[in-house]
Amino acid sequence: MERANRFLRLLRHCLTPGGLAARRFPAATMDRIEERVTLAERSHGAEIRIAIETALPVSAILAGQTPRERALEVFGGLCVWDTEANNGVLVYLLLADHAVEIVADRAAAARVDPGIWRQACDLLARACRERREEEGTLAAIDVLDEALAAAFPPRPDDVDEMPNRPIVV
Repeated sequence: MERANRFLRLLRHCLTPGGLAARRFPAATMDRIEERVTLAERSHGAEIRIAIETALPVSAILAGQTPRERALEVFGGLCVWDTEANNGVLVYLLLADHAVEIVADRAAAARVDPGIWRQACDLLARACRERREEEGTLAAIDVLDEALAAAFPPRPDDVDEMPNRPIVV
């Protein structure tokens, strides 16, 4: 069974068109998501980063890399961990697996109920399955914004430490 599942996953990743992320998240959608992240970050002192990936390379699938493992890798690669208050949050979408993962740095993970991360993931994953990626991403940002505003009220000296534009990895 495990071998069959891995084969089906490999097939799905290989057959997912390379430009899927660009089609599902065109420039205008990326602009609106960037605006929402910028607006959200005005209400709290945390940082939100959105990363979208179409599919994993064959080597990652054969090695059994999970969406969570890949999200942790992207979190490190984008230096989301490198905020002054250790409160960076990565929202990672892996389109081929219809997977959404949230990785929060130490302070954010300690102050926000894990149920909030799950709620935002489920909301976005459901929207992606229904091809409502923009709506789902904006809704997930709103859920995160509310929780992060309670955990990290804005301070007058807050600076925007990370790009607010989503990135396709």
